[in-house]
Amino acid sequence: MLRIAICDDDSYDLSQITSLVELYRENKKTDINYECFYNAIDFLESINKRDYDILLLDVLMPGFNGLQAAQELRKQNDKIEIIFLTSSPEYAVESYSVRANYYLLKPAVKEKLFPILDKLADKFNKPEEAIHIKTSSSVFIIPYRKIEYVEVNAKTIYFYLSDNSIMKVNGSLADFEPTLLKRTEFIKVHRSYIANLVWVQKIGQNELLTVCGRRVPIARAVYSQTKTAYTKFLFKEADELDIKGGE
Repeated sequence: MLRIAICDDDSYDLSQITSLVELYRENKKTDINYECFYNAIDFLESINKRDYDILLLDVLMPGFNGLQAAQELRKQNDKIEIIFLTSSPEYAVESYSVRANYYLLKPAVKEKLFPILDKLADKFNKPEEAIHIKTSSSVFIIPYRKIEYVEVNAKTIYFYLSDNSIMKVNGSLADFEPTLLKRTEFIKVHRSYIANLVWVQKIGQNELLTVCGRRVPIARAVYSQTKTAYTKFLFKEADELDIKGGE
């Protein structure tokens, strides 16, 4: 079942997008549960009680706007797929900072929305890519997208995760380096640290700041390389942001 939240302060737009979700449910004969919100505050309060797979979120709302709401959401939940709704594409690049995969221009139409919902439904049905970690006593799995960064200290590997938890295992960074660095989102920023560019909020001269507020040192020798890699990653993600226009 797909669980969808729809947040828009305009009653007409909210009704229109809700009708499209209803039509999608009817056409696809799929199980969908959705809830509507007229402001971001009410939506954010609801996530403490309910789980959603998809958020259809208006960008331009009075007071607490869609981008601010998405930033707050990402502090608590990194799984919800965000589809921004707006009358202007000017915020498309900012959408990447909160990992919004789609940017739907109003008025939304089924020819644009339905393929997005199809793609997301398929995604939820596929197993998540993850790293498998074996210890002497157990095996556990960490989704790549949840890893903010990895640190080695005194022969212990620490996986710092996006939900503010930490998992640790005995070993060396070399045990995981080949697996992580073959993925474009990971970069070695220090002899003791591998960072996930997805979660980088800002890069300074000596360290990077993650979305969750953690600070990771950057070795002087790789500062330029790290900054270049982050810039390329941002532009790549912005280019790939799926912007759909209405008709």
